[in-house]
Amino acid sequence: MAGIAVIGAGMGALAAAARLAVAGHRVTVYERTQTYGGAVRRFERDGFGFDTGPGLLPLPAVYRDLFVKTGKEPLEACVELVQVDPSARHVFADGTEVALPNASRAGVVAALDGALGAPAGQRWGDFLVRAREAWDRTRRPLLEEPLWDDWSVLADREPYPAVPHKRLLRTRRAGTLAEIGAWELRDPRLAALLDGHALAYGLDPRVAPASAAVLPYMEHAFGTWYVRGGMRELARAVHERCLARRVEFVFGAEVTRILEKDGRAAGVELAGGEVREADFVVAPGGAAGLPARADGEVAPQQGLPSRLTVLLALRGARPEGTAHRTVVHSADRDGELESLFGVTPSVPARPTVTVLRPDDPALVPDGGHEAITLGAVVPAGAEIDDAHVDALVAAAERAVPGLRDRVLWREVRTPADIARETGAAGGAVPAPALAAAGGRLLHPANSTRLQGLFTVGGWSHPGGGLPHAGMSGALVSGLIVEGPQFRGSQ
Repeated sequence: MAGIAVIGAGMGALAAAARLAVAGHRVTVYERTQTYGGAVRRFERDGFGFDTGPGLLPLPAVYRDLFVKTGKEPLEACVELVQVDPSARHVFADGTEVALPNASRAGVVAALDGALGAPAGQRWGDFLVRAREAWDRTRRPLLEEPLWDDWSVLADREPYPAVPHKRLLRTRRAGTLAEIGAWELRDPRLAALLDGHALAYGLDPRVAPASAAVLPYMEHAFGTWYVRGGMRELARAVHERCLARRVEFVFGAEVTRILEKDGRAAGVELAGGEVREADFVVAPGGAAGLPARADGEVAPQQGLPSRLTVLLALRGARPEGTAHRTVVHSADRDGELESLFGVTPSVPARPTVTVLRPDDPALVPDGGHEAITLGAVVPAGAEIDDAHVDALVAAAERAVPGLRDRVLWREVRTPADIARETGAAGGAVPAPALAAAGGRLLHPANSTRLQGLFTVGGWSHPGGGLPHAGMSGALVSGLIVEGPQFRGSQ
């Protein structure tokens, strides 16, 4: 039985802690803030409740597996999972609207044909078939296995089977997500639909590899889910599972240094100089005190955008039949991308806005009110003013007519808030690992040059997102319990 120090109480760290405790280890979590969950937070005021981090859960199987492996009670005994249907309503720049069914290829094809005209649905359906090939080729090495020593194989090989395209008398294949939209989907609204999946993770579709096709495929194949009471309930359930497995939590404890002795991790030093010894240390990727990585190893992603979130308390009930999620696509997509990813990043004047309108009585004081969350991608470190917030609300009004007249109050969550809560520089939000693109979207391995030190969470393999955090925890647990021969779940 080993003593294990876990730095931070984000979702990946909690997943690792619970699994390690079940394996018989003594696990202590040191969290610099006063609560758990990392970016999975909650804001409450006047009887209203809002998620301030992720609002939906893709791939719930990751957390189902965590609960199966760490106790008798399954995930559904600890939280109420609700499948969101439609998966999303989309409002395009030209005013066209479409509601896409959850996890139904035939339903999505029919909906797109009905809203955009044939053969839009068939083109999207054919794209999903090709995206599945990319998923099948990368699922294990990118999500279920520790990062290969020969990770350059993932960096150099494009797994998406693009359709040959004649361009300037030459046959070419799409190498980026934007090229898939232009060459294979051939409809600006379908291209916006595809680009939106990349933008939601802070990725520029103009340079994101074609392998990013796995992002819409994941949503299509595994559905989109909501946790009744808000996504903070998932963090609560995982924290309680850790407590049930006798994980110790020390809140308000900032780790300032990872200790080393005889060439391996030996514990942590807290602010104030207190030393806590340990046989293994699990740290968030990029944490202070991590040793330098070997030449040629994958470097952490840099320059990723952040999020601007606006919480709106509204008078008036949520209309019957309202979609849980609506994506209002930018009326100036090129301008938005240039603002976010250009030489001098800035907050877009006409952003793509995601509107979340959960049908959840736990989030409102009574049936005569509604809680709405607006979200948009902004540059990390961006200074947010009232004009930026007003632009989000104005865009959202395309999906919620009369929105501004219903607002009782609003609360704004900026990149600075994310930075304070997660420790990420500028409030940057990591994207999931993706193959190809020269390894630019791979993350550092969970094992490090220092024996006994492992990294977990969005800034290490397999990257950002709620499901990826859970997978990261499983990989770190496997590497500690089984050793370097661990090759992932079977």
